[in-house]
Amino acid sequence: MVLKRAEWPQPDEYAVAVATKVAAYGAYVVLPEYGNKEGFIHISEVSSTWVRNIRNHIQENQRVVIRVLRVDQQKKHIDCSLRRVSNEAKRAKNNEWKRAQKAEKFLELIAKENGMTLETVYQKIGWPLEDSFGEIYKALEVAADVGVEALEHVESTKKLRKQVADLAKARIEIPSVEIEGEMKIQVPGPDGVEVIKTALSKGLVMGESREKSEFEIYTLGSPRYKLRITSPDYKEAEDLLSEILTSVTKTIEGKSGTIVFDRK
Repeated sequence: MVLKRAEWPQPDEYAVAVATKVAAYGAYVVLPEYGNKEGFIHISEVSSTWVRNIRNHIQENQRVVIRVLRVDQQKKHIDCSLRRVSNEAKRAKNNEWKRAQKAEKFLELIAKENGMTLETVYQKIGWPLEDSFGEIYKALEVAADVGVEALEHVESTKKLRKQVADLAKARIEIPSVEIEGEMKIQVPGPDGVEVIKTALSKGLVMGESREKSEFEIYTLGSPRYKLRITSPDYKEAEDLLSEILTSVTKTIEGKSGTIVFDRK
């Protein structure tokens, strides 16, 4: 099923859709994340190239990733686009969907243990996990790695937090944790470039003592720089991220520069 907290999607949001009827003028779909609300993909939104046969692009019962164009709650209708979904967006949404399915199956086990409905478990622990970690399955991965102490700040009962942590440790195998983000760095004056180089070099030194973690910093074209950390240990990855950003920020701001980190 995969529940969403919102009743309706927002324009420009990517969503999973399943085609229910394909006609010459477009395709009718339902959005399972939103209670199977109905949507429509006009033929002009099926492909960026000329569509000779719409069924070459979408067929009944096919699951696709769409981009929401307009939402009419009064008419209970959603206009969707297939052609405005990039390959990158499609991969990201499909990955999000798979992780959400895993999280929901996990919550179903918690519901069964406590004699609750799935909707109740979402309210009591699922949404609080999402609030704290941005994604329910991410919270489960952290709990499997760190233990129940990782969930102490989650607004739920101690019993449910412990159940989630214990079940996560028993059932979830922790993959390598990857943290990445983009730094936007600007330093005024003729020495700005050298200051940035020095700051990033100091940042790189911070991770040399971390044997389990790998990391890299590279330019995306001034003033944008990518920072990526890969580690089997979530806490170490987070600690390393904090250390690197603290070091870089200290050097940059010490020279009247600015740095903004956007975590991806």
